[in-house]
Amino acid sequence: MAKKSVPKKSSSKEPLVDPRLMEILCCPECKGDLVLKDMRGQNKEINGKKVDGTFTCKKCKEVYPIEDGIPIMLPKELR
Repeated sequence: MAKKSVPKKSSSKEPLVDPRLMEILCCPECKGDLVLKDMRGQNKEINGKKVDGTFTCKKCKEVYPIEDGIPIMLPKELR
């Protein structure tokens, strides 16, 4: 009988976002720098969806959720 693989949950010791990605990401609205907030383990939701963290633009203050380790960098009206 074949074993089913169980997806590995990310450890809070692992970076939420790859540091190489952090170097190139910017706000899609104004091109400002982003601040990462790790919220793993806090059961936070944005628009009814559980998030692992957020990016907040230093310039325009727009907040972008990170879901399952994936930054959602869409304008607010498209999320």
